Amino acid sequence: MTSFFNPKFSKDFPPILNNDDNYDTIIQVGENEDIKEFRAHSVILRSRSPYFEGALSSSWAKKENNMIIFNKPNIAPNIFDIILRYIYTGKMDLIEQLSDILKLLVASDELLLEELCDCLREYLNEERYNWIHKDFVLVFYTVRKLANCEFLQNYCFETIYFDPELIITSFSFLSLDRDMYYDLLEREDLLIKEIAAWDYLIIWGVEQTSGLRSLNCDRNKWNNEDYEALKETLNEFIPLIRFTNITFDDFNDKVRPYKNIIPNQIYKEIEEFYNKGTTPKIILPPRKIENFNSKIIKSRLIRRIIEWINIEDFWISSYNLNLVYRGSIDDISNKSFKNKCKGQVKSLVLIKVNYSNKIFGGYSSIGFNSIEDDSLLRIYNDNHRFYRSSNNFIFSLENDEDTQNMKISPVINYDKAIYDQPHNGFNFGYNAFFMTENHCIINNYSYNYENNIKTDTIYSIEEIETFIITE
Repeated sequence: MTSFFNPKFSKDFPPILNNDDNYDTIIQVGENEDIKEFRAHSVILRSRSPYFEGALSSSWAKKENNMIIFNKPNIAPNIFDIILRYIYTGKMDLIEQLSDILKLLVASDELLLEELCDCLREYLNEERYNWIHKDFVLVFYTVRKLANCEFLQNYCFETIYFDPELIITSFSFLSLDRDMYYDLLEREDLLIKEIAAWDYLIIWGVEQTSGLRSLNCDRNKWNNEDYEALKETLNEFIPLIRFTNITFDDFNDKVRPYKNIIPNQIYKEIEEFYNKGTTPKIILPPRKIENFNSKIIKSRLIRRIIEWINIEDFWISSYNLNLVYRGSIDDISNKSFKNKCKGQVKSLVLIKVNYSNKIFGGYSSIGFNSIEDDSLLRIYNDNHRFYRSSNNFIFSLENDEDTQNMKISPVINYDKAIYDQPHNGFNFGYNAFFMTENHCIINNYSYNYENNIKTDTIYSIEEIETFIITE
């Protein structure tokens, strides 16, 4: 990370740090074999840190031969060296290791060095796209314990919610504690294939089970006691797997070999489901959003879209998205779109254009065609027919995995949310975003939607999909 300098701190103190004369404090940090003593001046420490102001006061400080002796075993010597130099100089040198940055953040928070904490939080925020792929679990474990790291905490929670596979497939995933992993698997809206959830549960369980790690998950070396040990480890987790969303082939290849760790009643229901099609009574139903089936965008993006559909209830609502129209199957034309996408229903349209990675889309809380609700109908000059909605929006994505650069334009003229144009498949806000045969256009010259998306390009449609949304 880049060096940090606090101009509030005097430039006259660096020589004092390296001078053994007149020091009155010995600070012993670290534990076991990693211990080091630092010599310092209590007047400087107390003036820089509210923590030391109290800890080194006459009522708290321990003295031997008129020397303050202070122990801080929970801070490593290399971390305290950085902190001490910062206290004397206002400077913090480059730190490369993420683990050291986090240790420094924890220590700075404990010692009430607010400016240093701010610097470290800002750095972690700026570099979040890098560290999240390096060691997400370590960062999350660290910041969730710190009261002043709310932004980073929210970012971690958001990552877990929108991209859980990033965590589950990471190296640090094996260090997830039981409570955190349980909460993750329990979610009905976890965006992960169920067989992947099973695979990683087994890997995690083996790592948590004493005696199995050394066998390197080689089941050929397992005995009955090993299976019983794994069963005990995963006893509360296995009921969280939605077995009915695992294919029969995957069940035979990856689940059946672990029959001995699955509760008898659950395993019986699995077999009856595959053999007789019996609806399970104990096994949890499929996750709410796992069956989202789009050829245009990845599943993680649908969360962003749903977040905009229902901002207030987003964290407690679940949605089903049912595909009703796909251009490559039903034909890309106004007629096909109107035949498949009609009625007053919450609808989402997605478009992948040719010769570009760009994706465009729109959500209408009232549908696109044949709305047939006169209370929503608005008629303007020359018999232009519009339908009212306060919840509609259009959006653009840079590609099918783009979660960071999504541009959204909510409707601002509610009375002109949907334009009833017979020569278009759909039309948001009088040509803000519309389909005409196998082309789509976004120009928003009418300004019925926020002007966040605007292009004069006429795009050729490569694929188009419409989903009906139900709660």
